[in-house]
This record gives sequence, structure tokens and C-alpha cells, in this order.
Amino acid sequence: MKASLNKFHWIPRMISILAIIILSLFAFDAFSSGYTIAEQIGRFLVHLSPPAIIGIFLAIAWKRELVGGILFTIVGVVLSPIIYQHNYLMSHSIITAIGSVAIIAFPSILVGILFIISGFKKKKRCKKNYEY
Repeated sequence: MKASLNKFHWIPRMISILAIIILSLFAFDAFSSGYTIAEQIGRFLVHLSPPAIIGIFLAIAWKRELVGGILFTIVGVVLSPIIYQHNYLMSHSIITAIGSVAIIAFPSILVGILFIISGFKKKKRCKKNYEY
């Protein structure tokens, strides 16, 4: 029981941290020629906003797993059609659009579900320990 609880505790946290790191690396695309230093720094900060938001969600989920899990799941579900439509209009390919959803939105949904499972398992364990 302890090992499965531990997995559900750490896996969503590690996936979230990995997503933050990967999204933060994309922010370096802001530094390209043709823009002033001030514009490049502004673009860099704008590109860092998604990892910052995920970081805020992770901080919430770290303390309140159920709330954080619900936030991650809602964001993933809400972003899925938006990401699909945006990528379909750009590429006119259903496969590319679905692939983009799978890469961008699915990890958020997965992390949310794992946080929710972990929250319920901890609640169940605490309730069981309290009964004795």
C-alpha cells in the first residue's frame, strides 16, 4: 500500500516539474535577431508565463492535492479544443492537431488525475488510521 501511495505522490509532481522545465526552455526562442533587447526580454517574459502558471498550480497541488488535481484536469480539458482548433487551422491536418493536443493538454489531464488519486488515497489512509 505504501509503495503505490508513494508512486501516486511523486509521479504527478515529477511530470509537472519536467513540463515546467521543458516549457521554460521554449522561452529562449524569444531571443532572435530583428528585435531590440527590450523587445526580446519582453517576449522572453511572455513565454515564461505558462511555466509560471503551471508552477502556481503545482504549488497549490503540493499542499492540496484534490484542488490542484481538479485545476490541472480542468485546464487540460478546456485547452484541448482550443489547441486542436488552433493547430488544425494552421496545418489542416487532423493527425497533427490531435498530436498537439496529446503533447500539450494530455499531460495536464494525466497529472490532474494522478493528483486526485493521490489525494483520495491519502484521505482514505488518514481516515483508516483515525478509526483505530
